[in-house]
Amino acid sequence: MEIPLAFYQSLRLDDNKSRSRDSSYSNFPRFSGYDFSLRRRRWKNPFARITCSSLVQGLKPKPKLKPEPIREIDQGPKDPVLHDTRISKSAVAICSQIEKLVLCNRLREAFELFEVLEIRGSVRIGISTYDALVEACIRLKSIRCVKRVHGYMLSNGFEPEQFMMNRILMMHVKCGMIIDARRLFDEMPERNLFSYNSIISGLVNFGNYLEAFQLFKMMWEELSDSETHTFAVMLRASAGLGSIEVGKQLHVCALKLGVVDNTFVSCGLIDMYSKCGDVGDARCVFDDIPEKTTVAWNNIIAGYALHGYSEEALRLLYDMRDSSTSLDQFTLSILIRISTRLAKVELTKQAHARLIRSGFESEIVANTALVDFYSKWGRVDTARYVFDKLPRKNIISWNALMGGYANHGRGADAVNLFEKMLAAKVGPNHVTFLAVLSACAYSGLSERGWEIFLSMSEVHGIKPRAMHYACMIEILGRDGLLDEAIAFIRRAPLKPTVNMWAALLNACRMHGNLELGRVVAEKLYGMEPEKLGNYVVMYNVYNSMGRTAEAAGVLDTLESKGLRMMPACTWVEVGDQTHSFISGDKCDSYKEAVKRQIYHKVDELMKEISEYGYSVAEDKNLLSDVDVNEEQEAVRYHSEKLAIAYGLVNTPEWNPLQLTQNHRICKECHKVVEFISLITGREIVVRDASRFHHFKEGKCSCGGYW
Repeated sequence: MEIPLAFYQSLRLDDNKSRSRDSSYSNFPRFSGYDFSLRRRRWKNPFARITCSSLVQGLKPKPKLKPEPIREIDQGPKDPVLHDTRISKSAVAICSQIEKLVLCNRLREAFELFEVLEIRGSVRIGISTYDALVEACIRLKSIRCVKRVHGYMLSNGFEPEQFMMNRILMMHVKCGMIIDARRLFDEMPERNLFSYNSIISGLVNFGNYLEAFQLFKMMWEELSDSETHTFAVMLRASAGLGSIEVGKQLHVCALKLGVVDNTFVSCGLIDMYSKCGDVGDARCVFDDIPEKTTVAWNNIIAGYALHGYSEEALRLLYDMRDSSTSLDQFTLSILIRISTRLAKVELTKQAHARLIRSGFESEIVANTALVDFYSKWGRVDTARYVFDKLPRKNIISWNALMGGYANHGRGADAVNLFEKMLAAKVGPNHVTFLAVLSACAYSGLSERGWEIFLSMSEVHGIKPRAMHYACMIEILGRDGLLDEAIAFIRRAPLKPTVNMWAALLNACRMHGNLELGRVVAEKLYGMEPEKLGNYVVMYNVYNSMGRTAEAAGVLDTLESKGLRMMPACTWVEVGDQTHSFISGDKCDSYKEAVKRQIYHKVDELMKEISEYGYSVAEDKNLLSDVDVNEEQEAVRYHSEKLAIAYGLVNTPEWNPLQLTQNHRICKECHKVVEFISLITGREIVVRDASRFHHFKEGKCSCGGYW
């Protein structure tokens, strides 16, 4: 039963007390805990103060604040002259707000407010506001914003002074509008050093080195002056052109002006000499620096590493560490690349740990170098772990991991990664397709390889290069389709390269096609008459077919050309030391006890694998890239076997072995290493002259085709 509200409004508190005894209201709940004493003040209408918040707030819309219209204050009669030059107070407020927003880095909001001025039009604003808008354009690097601001300046008749003109020029340069910047520069009535530095830096950044030198010469003739920044930029241009003569002229100018001790100039000189191939002069400049900075150390170390002086680069890295100079992420990335070349796994692990301790674990350059190293040296799963940890990945990161999968025969993983990259909207390049096509070739994924090859031009608009055609020839050769491979070479829209013929020659070697192999070898002899590998492959083809006379003819050709086969050498890393072995090596560099231990281990391994079914092959193609005289005396103690024996003795059981060779692994050693990985349970990674071989549980990643 509902009680009308009027009843409660007319009910007094003392009536409530008396009525509560009545049985008709006995079911109502009592207000326990409240003092309704009659001596208290009686309200005339106690329920008049009760209101419902939903009625007030929920059922009525919340009133919206209306923006107050911008009004211009009329200050007397409008004099035409005063009206054109005076800035209204509302415009002043807007300009002030724009400057504050730019100062607080709220750039988008500043341009939203600038739109009010654009809509109103013909509102003249001060130079400080223009400067703030120029700064916002530089930070945003927005071409659209540059056009809006510059267009507003032109439409309002703004005539900037030299300072503001330089700022406008720099705005165009920083936002990549180099053609418009050059036009503005040519139209400038007066130029100073800042004007020249801005346009020259922009041209160098865009690779227009010759035009930059023309302007530098014009600046020198017009101003007869220069700054240290200008010299640093022009040294970069010299390095870009690869012109050491121009670089030396700049060096002389810097000496005459006394700026050669400047950090930017000295580091630019080291970089220029290194990239132009003169590491000696780069080292002289470095040695003359009184206080060597991290950048100077990085430049000289990178210069040595660039030209293959990896050992010297590593020594310089140790000197840098001992000099208490701080190592940054670029130093560590250089260290990782040196370790990649020298196959120093332990050193790379230390660099990886240093990256994490220094807070660079998300830095893309150094971590991409880590992905590349782990991919190249048999630790592809670790490379994938580092890759997945990267918050931001570039095309180099994707390519490095994809190449690692390709090198280790994990073609399916490489193809899956390629598809994942496409799904992430990352555009592939030539290196990407080389990696994924190599993976298909190494793993025998013929059908998928052809699909990807055809999609290069049809889907991605990338014209295949000779290296991509070489991958497809290898796919055909792996499948034994040698006639199709030679037809594919003839139909190719480019001149056949050495790599294309070499892929076909290797297929002829694997399938024993002597006649086609002879034709292909003659092609290679004509293209690279001094390359030893071509003669070695042909020698092996003749030798495997029992054509001893033709094989001897190849050796005579080598002798007549003054070429000789280098002894087969294998390196193995144990701890932080790299040990080298030569086929038939007497290990004279080791102590007698160590020497006996190595040979005893080889004999023990050969005996043990014989019990598992291994037998010496009758194939005469035992050694690939070594002297034929070694073959008779050193067949049992090839460099691979000696290196593996030393590694097994001196490393723990769970540690994978990492070998590097200067030759293509022979069939007999390949078979032996497969058996050794089976009986020892060790992973053995061999990087020979052709590719990686990842041996695990008696199987190799190459699938028997190398």
